[in-house]
Amino acid sequence: MPGTVTMYSTTWCGYCRRLKGQMDREGIAYTEVNIEHDPASAAFVEKANGGNQTVPTVQVVPSGGGTEIVMTNPSLAQVKQALGV
Repeated sequence: MPGTVTMYSTTWCGYCRRLKGQMDREGIAYTEVNIEHDPASAAFVEKANGGNQTVPTVQVVPSGGGTEIVMTNPSLAQVKQALGV
């Protein structure tokens, strides 16, 4: 198992839809969290992005307890690299 991916998004975010489609096509499993419905996740996104609610914000936790990686509007290649795939 390469690790876990959490995508923080909104329903209206075109960049989120694009990245979700790319990860779906590549078979990369992820959990999606809508920051409009989850204040704690919105706060996490703000902290990761200098006070801005920028989406998609993607959190990757490598398998084996490695250091988490948080990326703002990453490319599919960046997500795959963070997962080591």
